[in-house]
Amino acid sequence: MGVRVVLCTFPDADTARRVARQLVEEKLAACVNLLPGVESIYRWQGQVETAAEVLAVLKTAASQLTVLEKRLLELHPYEVPEFVALESSAVAPEYRAWLMQSMAAE
Repeated sequence: MGVRVVLCTFPDADTARRVARQLVEEKLAACVNLLPGVESIYRWQGQVETAAEVLAVLKTAASQLTVLEKRLLELHPYEVPEFVALESSAVAPEYRAWLMQSMAAE
């Protein structure tokens, strides 16, 4: 089973925490790390913008990626949320086992 790491930014810690908790409770992510203090510089509607954001690093199973993306888009307040999935080239077997067990149906 493949592991994916998903990057997604949020406007504030409360929103990031709420969405992260929901995704873990729904077993769409095994773990979400929240990194506050991210400064994003991006182009939006023809203008260069700067915003303080919180970066969420979600760990999930490759098999859940499509469902995770759909649910994240439903929960996210942004019109166009970041959803960048990275394929893991190396994952410790013990961590992979924990991740898959954490997301398994009861």
